Amino acid sequence: MAASELYTKRARVWIPDAEEVWKSAELTKDYKDGDTALQLILEDVTSIEHKLDPKTKNLPHLRNPDILVGENDLTALSYLHEPAVLHNLKVRFMDSKLIYTYCGIVLVAINPYETLPIYGTDIISAYSGQNMGDMDPHIFAVAEEAYKQMARDERNQSIIVSGESGAGKTVSAKYAMRYFATVSGSASETNVEEKVLASNPIMEAIGNAKTTRNDNSSRFGKYIEIGFDNRYRIIGAHMRTYLLEKSRVVFQADEERNYHIFYQLCASADLPEFKILRLSSANDFLYTRQGRSPVIDGVDDTKELCITRKAFTLLGINDSYQMGLFQVLAAILHLGNVDIKERDSDSCIIPPNNRHLTAFCELVGVTYQDMSQWLCHRKLKTATETYVKTLSRLQATNSRDALSKHIYAKLFNWIVEHVNKALITNIKQHSFIGVLDIYGFETFEINSFEQFCINYANEKLQQQFNMHVFKLEQEEYMKEQIPWTLIDFYDNQPCINLIEAKMGILDLLDEECKMPKGSDDSWAQKLYNTHLKTCNLFEKPRMSNRAFIIQHFADKVEYQCDGFLEKNKDTVNEEQINVLKASKFDLLVELFHDEEKAISPTGQVPGTGGRTRLSIKPDKSRDKSSKEHKKTVGCQFRNSLQMLMETLNATTPHYVRCIKPNDFKMAFSFDPKRAVQQLRACGVLETIRISAAGFPSRWTYQEFFSRYRVLMVQKDVLPDKKLTCKNVLEKLVQDQDKYQFGKTKIFFRAGQVAYLEKLRADKLRVACIRIQKTIRCWLARKKYLRQRSAAITIQRFTRGYQARCLAKFMRRTQAATMIQKYQRMCVERKRYRKKQAAALALQKILRAYQARQKYQTLLRESKSVIIQRHVRGWLARCWYKRCLVSIVYLQCCIRRMRARRELKKLKIEARSVEHFKKLNRGMENKIMQLQRKIDEQHKDNRLMSDKLNSLETSYTTESERMRAELTRLRGAEEDAKNKGNQVSSLQEELERLRKELSTTQQEKKNIEDWTQAYKDKMEKMVSELKEQNGLLKTEKNDLNRLIQEQSQQMNEKMVRAIAQETQQLETDLNEERSRYQNLLTEHLRLEEKYDDLKEEMVRNTLPGHRRRDSTHSSNESEYTYNSEYTDLEEGSRAVEDVTRGIDTSLTLKLQKRLTELEQEKQSLRNELENKDEQFQRARARDNVEFKKARGAELEYESLKRQELESENKKLKHDLAAMRKSLLGDAATGAGAPGSPAYKVLLDQLNSSCEELEVRKEEVLILRSQLVSQKEAMHHKETMTEPSVYADDVSKLKDTDEIKQAYVGLKDTNRSPRFMRQPLDVGDLLSRLRSAAPDFHKLNEDGELWLVNQGLKETVRLLEHQLQTQRRTHDSEVETLRGELQNVKEENNRQQQLLAQNLQLPPEARIEASLQHEITRLTNENLVLHSSFPLTAFSQPASNFLQDLMEQLEKQDRTIRKLKKKWITTGQTEGQTSPGQMVDEPIHPVNIPRREKDFQGMLEYKKEDELKLVKNLILELKPRGVAVNLIPGLPAYILFMCLRHADYVNDDQKVRTLLTSTINSIKKILKKRGDDVETVSFWLANTCRFLHCLKQYSGDEAFMKHNTSRQNEHCLSNFDLAEYRQVISDLAIQIYQQLIKCMENILWPMIVSGMLEHETIQGVSGVKPTGLRKRTSSIADEGTYTLDSIIRQLNAFHSTMCQHGTDPELIKQVVKQQFYIIGAVTLNNLLLRKDMCSWSKGMQIRYNVSQLEEWLRDKGLMVCGAKETLEPLIQAAQLLQVKKKTDEDAEAICSMCQGLTTAQIVKVLNLYTPVNEFEERVSVAFIRTIQTRLRDRCESPQLLMDTKMIYPVTFPFSPSSLALETIQIPSSLNLAFLTRV
Repeated sequence: MAASELYTKRARVWIPDAEEVWKSAELTKDYKDGDTALQLILEDVTSIEHKLDPKTKNLPHLRNPDILVGENDLTALSYLHEPAVLHNLKVRFMDSKLIYTYCGIVLVAINPYETLPIYGTDIISAYSGQNMGDMDPHIFAVAEEAYKQMARDERNQSIIVSGESGAGKTVSAKYAMRYFATVSGSASETNVEEKVLASNPIMEAIGNAKTTRNDNSSRFGKYIEIGFDNRYRIIGAHMRTYLLEKSRVVFQADEERNYHIFYQLCASADLPEFKILRLSSANDFLYTRQGRSPVIDGVDDTKELCITRKAFTLLGINDSYQMGLFQVLAAILHLGNVDIKERDSDSCIIPPNNRHLTAFCELVGVTYQDMSQWLCHRKLKTATETYVKTLSRLQATNSRDALSKHIYAKLFNWIVEHVNKALITNIKQHSFIGVLDIYGFETFEINSFEQFCINYANEKLQQQFNMHVFKLEQEEYMKEQIPWTLIDFYDNQPCINLIEAKMGILDLLDEECKMPKGSDDSWAQKLYNTHLKTCNLFEKPRMSNRAFIIQHFADKVEYQCDGFLEKNKDTVNEEQINVLKASKFDLLVELFHDEEKAISPTGQVPGTGGRTRLSIKPDKSRDKSSKEHKKTVGCQFRNSLQMLMETLNATTPHYVRCIKPNDFKMAFSFDPKRAVQQLRACGVLETIRISAAGFPSRWTYQEFFSRYRVLMVQKDVLPDKKLTCKNVLEKLVQDQDKYQFGKTKIFFRAGQVAYLEKLRADKLRVACIRIQKTIRCWLARKKYLRQRSAAITIQRFTRGYQARCLAKFMRRTQAATMIQKYQRMCVERKRYRKKQAAALALQKILRAYQARQKYQTLLRESKSVIIQRHVRGWLARCWYKRCLVSIVYLQCCIRRMRARRELKKLKIEARSVEHFKKLNRGMENKIMQLQRKIDEQHKDNRLMSDKLNSLETSYTTESERMRAELTRLRGAEEDAKNKGNQVSSLQEELERLRKELSTTQQEKKNIEDWTQAYKDKMEKMVSELKEQNGLLKTEKNDLNRLIQEQSQQMNEKMVRAIAQETQQLETDLNEERSRYQNLLTEHLRLEEKYDDLKEEMVRNTLPGHRRRDSTHSSNESEYTYNSEYTDLEEGSRAVEDVTRGIDTSLTLKLQKRLTELEQEKQSLRNELENKDEQFQRARARDNVEFKKARGAELEYESLKRQELESENKKLKHDLAAMRKSLLGDAATGAGAPGSPAYKVLLDQLNSSCEELEVRKEEVLILRSQLVSQKEAMHHKETMTEPSVYADDVSKLKDTDEIKQAYVGLKDTNRSPRFMRQPLDVGDLLSRLRSAAPDFHKLNEDGELWLVNQGLKETVRLLEHQLQTQRRTHDSEVETLRGELQNVKEENNRQQQLLAQNLQLPPEARIEASLQHEITRLTNENLVLHSSFPLTAFSQPASNFLQDLMEQLEKQDRTIRKLKKKWITTGQTEGQTSPGQMVDEPIHPVNIPRREKDFQGMLEYKKEDELKLVKNLILELKPRGVAVNLIPGLPAYILFMCLRHADYVNDDQKVRTLLTSTINSIKKILKKRGDDVETVSFWLANTCRFLHCLKQYSGDEAFMKHNTSRQNEHCLSNFDLAEYRQVISDLAIQIYQQLIKCMENILWPMIVSGMLEHETIQGVSGVKPTGLRKRTSSIADEGTYTLDSIIRQLNAFHSTMCQHGTDPELIKQVVKQQFYIIGAVTLNNLLLRKDMCSWSKGMQIRYNVSQLEEWLRDKGLMVCGAKETLEPLIQAAQLLQVKKKTDEDAEAICSMCQGLTTAQIVKVLNLYTPVNEFEERVSVAFIRTIQTRLRDRCESPQLLMDTKMIYPVTFPFSPSSLALETIQIPSSLNLAFLTRV
């Protein structure tokens, strides 16, 4: 294809950049042949000119289309080159947060420097069993591929994990081993997989250290072989180590650490057991403080040591050995602190009693003198003599460090050896998977011997990798029959030869080590002389003679020769080793005892761990070992590397390349420079180059046809898809070298897919433009027609409007004329009437004036006459009185004179004697008479005194009046004496009266003015009161509305709270059921294991009868059992007792546990029901009380309002009356200021003001009551129980009580004590006219106090009523509780009696029942007699008691009849024996009755029980005979047999029948547990059997729906509640087994049918894939579709319905099936990037709708199955909604309630456009989603739990089938059963 066709305007290319390595640019001008530069524009809109190389004319790399960016496999890219690879990795890592990417056969893993939730057991389960290309890239996918190939190809596998330090190699290897341990399990009970994983913390502690690039860098290479048996379960492991970095023990660079184990020991130095180690802080030791970074952020060394010790213990290294290891490690630290002093330039000395050397010697058990001697000296041996030479201080220090390194290396090898011993088992290894965790290519500023060995190993691994990739490419081409052409790829064999060939670098280094005076300089000169001119890969630095450069496959590396010889020799002083061998410390002696035993456990030479063999003594018998001892480190490493390569070549390799994204350990930060450097070094780009050299893009014919169907016309489409693709490609791509046709695939050169995508996008763009053009035309025409119609409509309406305006104008003109006529007439009429009214007014005024003048004249004359009359009368009375006084005075004087004369005569008579005698005669009689008279007079005196007192009172009053009158008369008398002055006095008085009259008139006027002002004030006050009243009404309405709203909110809150509590109880109940059912599952597993062991024991004890399991037999039919009972009968007897004991104990334990759970469940259910009932009652009571309170409150307020209005009207009426009285009495002068009438008026006005104040206070009281009611309602919201809605008024029950209370309040206010008499107008006028009115009575006004007293009385009344109600309620509650307790006791007593009766024989049961009834009736009679004595009864009560006595007598008679009948029956039965009854002839009348009266029981003999179980359970075929049976017939038959055993009261028969039934069902399920029909059949029958046990148990709760006949068939002798629980457990186990069977069938269909299959053809196009092809989404033959799933669901449903499964149980099964479908589909969606697209969301929603339609057709929409698909539906909607703005983010957050935050973010990250018209989700939008969802409280788990099973329940379902109507078909072979 010509470059001009690709490098066109807007084509995007990659250009080199110094900072970003590669930068994207876009062509602004088409490229033409011959152009020397390209015109480009960068992404930041910067225009540049890119110069082309004039020699090569190479154009820049083209950029892939956007839809190919972010692919899972780099080989899926159309343009395969370095910038495309780098950009794809960056997009996946930075934008999608995906750290794994495929590159052909290589998994590229980028270290995120952050813990990701993608390694849980749920992820492992998701990847288990999946093809490598079907899921997103993951280390688990590589591990699964290795495991699968090992099992499929019977070939060992290897996983090669490489990368530089800090790239994550160790973690990747650890996760791979975790996957194997989780998936495979172990073949023994020793938990080998746990031991394999436990080796990781040990090796990390002793072999990992912190470097500048990695906090946990592995400083050695390791190859772990995980062994598997023939069933591919882990049986053990084996570890090989390579090139331990021993120099780190004695030296660390800045910001680095020694091995972790040293810091762990120092951090735990305070532990009691570590006191003997004499350790302290890590900064106190030379070997741990050189890096000046003793602490790693986020790592607790103390906890890490605990983990390490636990791992040691798990691997069998006991505490004593562990302490020994820690002693050796502590000794190394103390040895590093030994201070060596310089004596002179050639010698040194260690001061005596050196603290650290002393500690070292004590810890390793050597003498201080020997160790100090040989640390400063060494022994030299010659042929003739041996002598000791001193060492300089530097040499001694190096010797000390060499000893430390050697001890650590020995310890490292010892630990590895013991770890391998712990991981080895006796089971034969069938295959293995090796995990190689080895260092990657390294280059530093200073590179030494270690980097040289590492890079040498990477050269060997790269060569093996290149050959493997080349081989796979060749196999693919040959498989597809593509012409094979040699692909040129880089071969690094010359570099390997430079290092390891003869006279190579390693040979020259070993040769120099053998020279006596060999040095690094001489070795460097040999290298220059040998390779500088002969090898192009070897170079010499310009500025150095002690270094060399090697051109490796990744880069050039300059090595410094300093230290090469010393490190290659790795020598240690023999005398120091001898001192250590002589140690008293057993572990140290074990380390150095036998050099051959101390080598690596894999059998390789010690160099594999970087160790050096030393010969202690020149022993001839050990020449061979001495020779091996002289091998250099380089030679040992080369040999071990060769063994490793042989192992890898014998296995199938899998490659994991770890990339370090940056050097700063920043999370999700990508440095392009560092990434490219590592990609070049790890061989990823070489893989890309090899793929790009051939045909990297590969499509199946079906995928190509589906993707590029748009480029074809109808005539090009042929039935043969292969021929169609060939014809289309020949038209589209002219150069046939750009593609090749294979057998099943089309192979494309690099760039061809991008070209085809460009053609497809152009074709779609043209189609889109055409569609847009048509739609826009249609929209424009539609708009024009709409505008035209609108214009016509506007014109029509305008013309109509104008016509209406004209008509309106004409009507208005006519109306105006008429209005003018009438208006003028009205004006004239008004003028006339005004004049007439004025004339009449003048006449009225004039006539009134004349009348008033005449009235005044008559009035004056009348008053004058009255005055004259009174004066003349007064004068006449005065004369009369004076005359009367004079006459009385004369009479007194005369009578006084006569009395004096009589007195003198009496005195004279008294002096004579005779007179005295006369007087004394009859003195006694007179005395007695006088005494009587005195008594009478005393009585009269008392009466008179009382009268006198009253008269005195009246006299006093009268005297006062008379005195006043006398005074007035005396004055008048004095006036009469001065008659001459009377006339003048009267005239003066007349003048005075006239003046007073004028003054009174003036005051009257003033009073009228004041009254008018007061009237205005009152009117203003009344208006204010009205306004306040209106405000109060408004406020009252608002408060009522608030009260209603608050009440509604309270109800809603209560409903929500109860709903939440109900939901929580249901959740707890389901959790408890799940836990219980999980326990049953575990019990079933243990039981099966026990059965297997039992069968194995039986086979071992009976060799003659040994058989293979029926599942392994090829001669048995599918559903036969072949008399397993007879084969194992004798063997089973040997273990029958043990089995029975175990079964019984297990059954009892389960029964006890089940009873507890059932009780707890029942209590929870009762509590739930009580809560519901309480809620319903509370809600009803709240509604009633609220309505009553609201009605009462409104009534109370209306009464108050009416009272206020009446009071206002009364006040107005009184005010009007006072005005009239004032106007009427103005002439009399009674209202003058200071007069009594004036004071009365003022008092009355003050009283009115006080009345108004009282009304205001009442209004405030009402307002406060409303506020208190509101607060009470607010307080009620927080309560769960209903409370009183308001205070005071609302406490009353109804409206009548409110009225009564208010009337009582008014009556109280009107009582004689408090009532204010109403002021009558007439009374007021009489008081005003009276001389001394009663001002106190007029001024008596206590309205405010009366209101206060009335409110107090109301409050007391309400409180009394409330207390009364509370006491009544409490008493009722106590009564109900007592009755409930009595009922419970009676129920318990009845149950006890029933249990006792059931244990009695049938003959004694009737007598016991009668006796119990007699006792009960007698007790009731006694209770009635004690409770209702006859003397206390009235006539109705006596009648009632008489009725009771009559009923008791009737019951007594009935009891006597029954007793007599029972006695007769017992005598008859006692006289006739059973044998006689059989022998006697049966009466003919009873024969037909007995045949009809079938009891629904089946009788069988004891020896027929095995036959019954065998024919009915073990050999019954669900597909054969069971199809034509009544659903649940085996359950009915078993229950009928059980009924007969219960009827004859044979407990042994009942027990054995139930036990045999349960065990037989378990056996048939164990044998045919994979058959859905069998499991479904026995689930239905087990549930039916359980329902029969409940229905006929005699429990009233289960007998509600029974017929009378069915109630007669209830069990009578045994309570089988415990067995019901056991059978329920069996049903749960069968249900779980059924679910597993269905899952096993559905699981392979789900992903293919729900995700991969295109139900709607053509909606989603197939994107190009890489080397690892995914399962095709096209419906090929043999693939599952949605129809397959629906057909399978139909099959399941029809099977369960055919077997008579309960509908509720079917609903639970369907719900579980739909949960599995939704969970598996969603999990795969979350792990497959290619499935997260808009079109796939449409496919999923369509598939879900089809499933919902299936539910609707089956009537299962309410079973909860649809809700289980809600997360999947929301995920599909998430793929289809807009994902740009904040509104979209808010919509997504509110829509995806069923998805977790991790799932939402994962879907958004995985969203991939299928076409160029779609857009990717921006990173900012994902961050917005995360911000909005961060407050969610949810599990961080990504995937749904596919192993979860909903807890199953078995709702009671009674059967309407009568047992006596059941017929047993002959096909069941149950003729030995007899109907009873």
